[in-house]
Amino acid sequence: VQLVESGGGLVQAGGSLRLSCALSGVTFDDYAIGWFRQAPGKEREGLSCVDNSEKTTYYADSVKARFTISTDNAKNTVYLQMNNLKPEDTAVYYCAAINTLYSGTYYWAAADEYDWWGQGTQVTVSS
Repeated sequence: VQLVESGGGLVQAGGSLRLSCALSGVTFDDYAIGWFRQAPGKEREGLSCVDNSEKTTYYADSVKARFTISTDNAKNTVYLQMNNLKPEDTAVYYCAAINTLYSGTYYWAAADEYDWWGQGTQVTVSS
């Protein structure tokens, strides 16, 4: 399983970015894909998840009014649309995957539930 993130960058407060997570080597519908971020000195934080087998999405309360997760099954890609960005959103953003055929019940926001991770993409929001 390979995950490759893209779409990070530098944006002013109030701006938007769309992150992409492309999966290869898998059957897309067998996986849940989560987005996480980690700022310097802080723990990795679960932001959102899409369970492709259950067609269910999850959001952290801190971002659900501003972030939207979506998928393009034809491209095996998951997106995270981030609007009204704030300086406190500055972090390295990661996508990660769980194979839901074998995982059983999982807690989507727990980083240690995920078996595969992308390399991360930096998001910097200036004030």
